Amino acid sequence: MQALLWPIITWLLQTVVIKFIVFSGLLVLLAFIVPVAVDYITHFISTEELTSTFSAIPAGVWYFWDYFLIDFGLPYMIVAYIARFLIRRLPFIG
Repeated sequence: MQALLWPIITWLLQTVVIKFIVFSGLLVLLAFIVPVAVDYITHFISTEELTSTFSAIPAGVWYFWDYFLIDFGLPYMIVAYIARFLIRRLPFIG
């Protein structure tokens, strides 16, 4: 009976538990790093600058941005590029 359970226990310890610990650690690390990074970035970007930048966009451009849902897809693209950048820099993931 022990010969049957030992491979299952080692597989669980080597794959499931270790990956759970590593990814939980990454989640906790990112949960602390992201708010600090957002606070750091917000000091350089003011709402007045963003308002003046978006008010300079002509109405024709706004029409196509609304038609192609750029306001919905652009944040996803930015997050995807940031995730790709971070994954390539972490040696044990990428």
